[in-house]
Amino acid sequence: MDKAFVLGAGLGTRLRPLTDHLPKPLIPVFHRPLITYAFDHLLQAGVREFIVNTHHLPAKYAEAFPNSLYKNAPVTFRHEPVLLETAGGIANIAELVRDAPFLVYNGDILTDLPLAPLIETHERDGNLVTLALRSSVPARHIAFDPDRGLVTDIRNKLGTGNRGTHQFTGIYFVSPAFLDHLTPGKIESVIPIFLKLIANGARLGAAVLDGGMWWDLGDRASYLEAHRELHAMDATLALVSPESSIHPTARLLGCTVVGKGSEIAADAVLEDCILWPGARVAAGAHLKRCIVLEGSTARGNVSGADV
Repeated sequence: MDKAFVLGAGLGTRLRPLTDHLPKPLIPVFHRPLITYAFDHLLQAGVREFIVNTHHLPAKYAEAFPNSLYKNAPVTFRHEPVLLETAGGIANIAELVRDAPFLVYNGDILTDLPLAPLIETHERDGNLVTLALRSSVPARHIAFDPDRGLVTDIRNKLGTGNRGTHQFTGIYFVSPAFLDHLTPGKIESVIPIFLKLIANGARLGAAVLDGGMWWDLGDRASYLEAHRELHAMDATLALVSPESSIHPTARLLGCTVVGKGSEIAADAVLEDCILWPGARVAAGAHLKRCIVLEGSTARGNVSGADV
């Protein structure tokens, strides 16, 4: 297992207006793009090559990875002029992954789940696809039979009466034979394909990975909360970039993250805010739970808004 396909083509509609400026996998998390956390996680699991599909603002990926490398691992970008969704995206890279099993990884999650049990389960059970699941969460949409090691339904779409026992993490291990179940060029989600596999008796397996952390950074509330929880777990994470400018009379409260090149003027007060690189805060501004975007200037008394 040397390759991983990281899904980077989504529109990120729940995070607008943040994603009007960057694709969701490139939003900054403690001063670096979210997708680089996925890359590091995958490198630790043994991945040596990345494939990323793009659609929305593809030039931003070229800016972030001008040499198409991350820590000397090659990154292949596959653009989708028409958004193909998950199954269509995998079909679109088939010739790049047909030689061996590969990992699929949603580009909008932040996690350190142990991936070795997922790979071991896949190889041991001879699955076509093996999903990484969690049980210690409230949102459970995958029906999993641990005795057989098989997924039996998704949101009760097959009428089993089981609406779900586990949460799907957005990570799965795939055998090349799965590609034979996809239609090149077709716009479709992977979920109907999974349901067909279950109905036809194919091995759609799973591994339950309840260790580690897992966040879906799909909306602004989870984006802000992930910063707070990450810093609570690791106080060495730098809240303020050394390449920012903060007036001595400004006050930073709670988990306020200040990106590279940001400027905070006199008497400004920020509480639990995130400033993207190049953001500015005017003198006397009072901000609470705000996200200030690159090139924007926040003024006045603002709470719970993107500026």
